[in-house]
This record gives sequence, C-alpha cells and structure tokens, in this order.
Amino acid sequence: MTTIYVIHGWTYTVAPWERTIRELREKGIKVEMLNVPGLTTPSNKVWTIEDYVKWADKNIPKDSIVLGHSNGGRILLNLLSEKPEKVKHLILVDAAGVYEESKKRDVSRKVSKTFAPLKRVKLFRKVYHKLLGASDYDRAPENMKQTLSNMLESDKKLDISKVTTPTTILWGQKDTITPPRQAEKMKELLPNAELTFYANWSHAPYISDPSGFARAIAKAVKAIDNVDPARSLAAKTKGAI
Repeated sequence: MTTIYVIHGWTYTVAPWERTIRELREKGIKVEMLNVPGLTTPSNKVWTIEDYVKWADKNIPKDSIVLGHSNGGRILLNLLSEKPEKVKHLILVDAAGVYEESKKRDVSRKVSKTFAPLKRVKLFRKVYHKLLGASDYDRAPENMKQTLSNMLESDKKLDISKVTTPTTILWGQKDTITPPRQAEKMKELLPNAELTFYANWSHAPYISDPSGFARAIAKAVKAIDNVDPARSLAAKTKGAI
C-alpha cells in the first residue's frame, strides 16, 4: 500500500478529511496525517516558518510522497526550497506561499490604528476581522494569531523556484482564499511541476468534493508510481506476500 504524508492547512480539526482518507484507503493508498503544532496538536508557542520546517523535516521520511494543503503547502515549499531531494514527490492542493501585495492588508493596518481602542470590544473585533476576511485570525488563540502573521510574512522571502522536487499541483477554480492565479504563478516558478484545475472545488476540496478529491490524489499517485517502476513493483510484491 502506497503511503502519502499530509500536512493540513489552517484548521483546528481534520475530521472533514475522513471521507477522502477512507476512500483513498479503499484505493490502496494510506494517509499519514501530520497534525500541525498549535492547530491540531496543542502548543502555546509562537511558531515561525523555520520552526515548522524543522518539525516537517523531522516527521517526514526521506523519499516519501507528501501532500500539503493551504498552509501545509507553504510549510512544504519552504522545506523543499532548502532540501528539494528530501522527498520523492510533492502534491500541492490550493497551497499558500505566493506573496502578493495586498491593498486589503494596507487597509487593515490603517483601520487597526484608527480603531485600536474599540478592538477590545468582542463584537467589534468579530465584525472587523470578518470584513477583512480574517476569520482564521479571529478564531485563533493569541500565540497562533502571531503565528499566522509570521506565516503570511514568510511568503516575502520564499523562493519557490528552488523547489526542484517533482510536483503535482491540484487546484480549485472556485478557490477564493488562494485564487487560481496563485496556482498559475506556482506553475510558472516551479521548474518541475504539472497543474490541474478542478471546476467544482473550493479552497477545501475534501469538503466541497471529497470523492473527487480522493480520485485526483489516487490519479496523481498512480502517475508517480508509473514514473518509478521499481517503486510500483516493490508495492505489488509487498502486497502479494
């Protein structure tokens, strides 16, 4: 059975992944979900991208297939920009990591200064973050609010072109969090990547299309095994024992 290692995005539960994981298992693919510190495993620490890179490097076996969704993709891109030979193949799903100048971010800073005294009021704080599209920030504990800021800032220095690892990019055309133009940018920067768009996927395809998501991953894994006949033969031999 082929194993893929998954780093999830900015979420506090991986329960919505269960259907996709079950269907992948039925297709002969095992998922090892790496629970991200501060998100799906407890941590009171403020994390930097360097911290997450060390964590990922420690928990991902060499020569494996890895999948990163959203912020998980950002972590893997940073790891593989330093160690592109670490894994056999990278699968990016609606991944973060492309830095874009944001007018919304500039407005946020100005509004934050203007209304700083009101941010102590819970109702105002919720409305403020909703207007700025920052619900993840609003739900986060204090240490993870700073961690999220660290993640966004880290994109400024990420050199995606250093990731020479063979890469499959899977992206939802309905994604409004990391929009399709960012997928095109990743495809342009990654020297060894293929990109496929899916019309009915949102930013979280394990929610919007769990079965289709499982089929897309299985198709990618099959293509990886076909590129590496030795790996495929080993998997078949192991299954026959």
